[in-house]
Amino acid sequence: MSPAQATTKRIAILADVHGNLPALEAVLEDIEVQAPDEVLVGGDLVGRGPQGSAVIREIRRRGWVSIRGNHEEYLLSFRRHDVPPDWLHLDEWAAARWMAAELSEDDIEYLGTLAFSARCDSIPQLLLTHGSPVATSDGLGPWTRASKLDRLLAGIEESVLVCGHTHRPMVRELDHGLVVNVGSVGLPFNGDRRAQYAIFTWVDGDCRVELRQVEYDLEETLSAYRTTGFFEAGGVTAELLRLELLHATPFLVPFQRWADAIGKPPETGRLDEFLDFYEPDEPLRDFFLRIESMFERPC
Repeated sequence: MSPAQATTKRIAILADVHGNLPALEAVLEDIEVQAPDEVLVGGDLVGRGPQGSAVIREIRRRGWVSIRGNHEEYLLSFRRHDVPPDWLHLDEWAAARWMAAELSEDDIEYLGTLAFSARCDSIPQLLLTHGSPVATSDGLGPWTRASKLDRLLAGIEESVLVCGHTHRPMVRELDHGLVVNVGSVGLPFNGDRRAQYAIFTWVDGDCRVELRQVEYDLEETLSAYRTTGFFEAGGVTAELLRLELLHATPFLVPFQRWADAIGKPPETGRLDEFLDFYEPDEPLRDFFLRIESMFERPC
């Protein structure tokens, strides 16, 4: 074995499966072909999809280290009734209640053990968090200022910071190191419906990143929405998540922000009105500015 081979390590990191079992299965097949030395999972195994328990089962039986994401936190809160009382009956939270109930007691126990972050045995210079080292819901993406990314890197011991959460792949080289968003297996938001994850290759102190995209059977996922009862029980949220799958772009959060701007509950009866207003190809920042200008409330 040559010196170069002896110091080469490859790891796979996936995140944001969101209860999409067909997408995960396609990535698992691709990972088997890639044959990495180690696999890490960056949280959000569950939430925003109907097959959370099956996804957990696939990850657990491989013994892969996973961390918690914001959706693990959400569903644990629903199971413990540690949410505002209205969330336990309002239509807008019907999907979350269904997804929390779908999980077994064993699933809940497992999710409760997940750590906030993980380090990599194969590449000690790498730290995995779901959102950022600050919080699971602190999203890092192509829009994030380099100054913020550098501050985050300066605050950790490692030189490679890996995250998910925003569902948008990103590789950024900065003064203090490298920040990588591995994208989403089950619900990408970069306009590409394929399942996405990343392979990291460490060679003599140099980290190379390959962002991978894997085709999967989207119709099988949409079928699971129906056969599990999720689509019927999940109300407007389930329909918005279906649109996110089809367009690979956000619908749920824009709908919630739009409903808040017009001062109305985010209910099914307002979906057509929202879809007339919303332009999926419009950058979210522009959409939010448009909401503020059109629905600005008087002081």
